[in-house]
Amino acid sequence: MLSIGINSHGKPSEYQLLEFPRPEIRDPTDVLIKVHAASVNPVDLKKADGIFKMALKDSFPYKIGYDAAGIVTEIGTGVARFGVGDAVYVRLPESHRGAWSEYAVCPERFIALKPPSLSFEEAASMPLAATTAYQALEKYDGDLAGKTVFVPAGLGGTGLFACQLAKHVFHAAKVITTVSTSKVPKVAELLGEGTVDEIIDYKTTAPKLVIPCGTIDFLFDTTGSAMEYLCLMRPQTGCIVSISTAPSGMQLQDSAVMRLPHRPVLPIIPRVVLNVADLVRRMRAWRYGVRYEYMFLEPSGEDLDSLRGFVEGGKVRTVVGEAVDMQDIEGVRRACQVVYENRGGLGKVVMRIATAESQE
Repeated sequence: MLSIGINSHGKPSEYQLLEFPRPEIRDPTDVLIKVHAASVNPVDLKKADGIFKMALKDSFPYKIGYDAAGIVTEIGTGVARFGVGDAVYVRLPESHRGAWSEYAVCPERFIALKPPSLSFEEAASMPLAATTAYQALEKYDGDLAGKTVFVPAGLGGTGLFACQLAKHVFHAAKVITTVSTSKVPKVAELLGEGTVDEIIDYKTTAPKLVIPCGTIDFLFDTTGSAMEYLCLMRPQTGCIVSISTAPSGMQLQDSAVMRLPHRPVLPIIPRVVLNVADLVRRMRAWRYGVRYEYMFLEPSGEDLDSLRGFVEGGKVRTVVGEAVDMQDIEGVRRACQVVYENRGGLGKVVMRIATAESQE
């Protein structure tokens, strides 16, 4: 089968179309999926570039990608929730990475039925980003109803889901976000009227100048600005969850990234460095009376089931900014480079895997 991959850690300019053996069902709970669409996430590109190589010794050639949507073509003898022909979507675990491929195999616990109202491209844009936003918001200690939530980069891949979930699922009273000048009028258009209550054009206005100090209950840090915005947080009950700073060494060791058959171990020096840096951030937050933590996504079919309900209930929509064909490798490299450089793309980049003929 065809798959986009690399022969050594590298940037998008080095991605190639490679031939791999079609994955096989090896466990009774495995599900084989014919991939119709996949999405591009920053972690896909950073991982391919070797961000975790101090902890993980990746094997090559290396298949890229975690998010996929497609059709079940084969199931293991122990699979109870899916049948051949089901339309599904999934965030593949590290052990089964390779969504940018014609086929993917995965244990059923990570998979969910695709939201019927979404195309394969739209469904593929959701798993990693939407689940990350959902799990982050659930980390608030208490009820977010009636609270104020700040989500920088509200039209980015993860921020767009966080804004909608905060307002329509967690019932925040006020949702604040930042976007660039040209995107200000697009927030209501793409996320729905009333989803975001305050839009800050970060090109012309610093959020700290317009958001009163001590008024934010929950900050979902998608831009690495957690420490910069400490003064905005409500003392004693304020909470920051970041996906853009860095984990502690212990978090990285215990994360889904490290759950591989050969049980990789993070070397002691990087572990200590990460632990110290994380402790410094926690202590800085503590001085403001704020709880801070970095968060790794936990892939979850159960959460994807919940998200399907939110989509079908009209509470969450996705935004596909660009779609490219897998076999247009130059187009893939170009689109991935925009995501890699965080150059302000709109919504999610998705990849068409199956051609119209092969979807029959």
